[in-house]
Amino acid sequence: MKPAASRFRIRPSGLTRLPRVAPGMRIGLYGGSFNPAHAGHRHVSQMALKRLGLDRIWWIVTPGNPLKDTGELATTAMRVEEAQTVADHPRIDVTAFEEEIGARYTVDTLSYLRRRYPNVRFVWIMGADNLASFHRWRGWRRIARMMPIAIIDRPGWTLKAARSRSALALSRARINEADARALARLKPPAWTFLHGPRSHLSSTELRRLRRTSPIGGR
Repeated sequence: MKPAASRFRIRPSGLTRLPRVAPGMRIGLYGGSFNPAHAGHRHVSQMALKRLGLDRIWWIVTPGNPLKDTGELATTAMRVEEAQTVADHPRIDVTAFEEEIGARYTVDTLSYLRRRYPNVRFVWIMGADNLASFHRWRGWRRIARMMPIAIIDRPGWTLKAARSRSALALSRARINEADARALARLKPPAWTFLHGPRSHLSSTELRRLRRTSPIGGR
């Protein structure tokens, strides 16, 4: 019997180019538009690397968020280049493979990675603002069953996120942040909420500043 055809676009070799991995590695997946990438993204990544005991973090530069306006979205190549400059860290990899395989939703992206790397310990990382709207994501319950999740606190979102529909639905799967280093080894659903120094930087605000600055208006 022939194997079922993949619904993702793949290279003639059968593999899409991704950062290097090895069985047993603990890798944080941090997806977003990165439009533009900024020091706040780097801050979140450094916190996750330390608090979760991760080996690496992948910044997954998405083609566009289905829940957001893409009118001001820079090209993928531009966003990747800027993200690489901002990341500037030996354990942060920047990739835009979602566009290459034709994945539009996070649930599809994570499904692809789980199938390709069954022996890698992935952790999905997102800000508290995303947890507040997580119940609107396609297949959010499936995402929670697919891999552990780490929530990074953001200014103004602490209580909204903690009281959100998804947080309440997954309350029994939440672990204390003091045990966060064990998260990557846990069977999902499992998640934790990491508190600490928070960045007020926002891609939306940075785009506004670029539009209104003399240099950005040229």
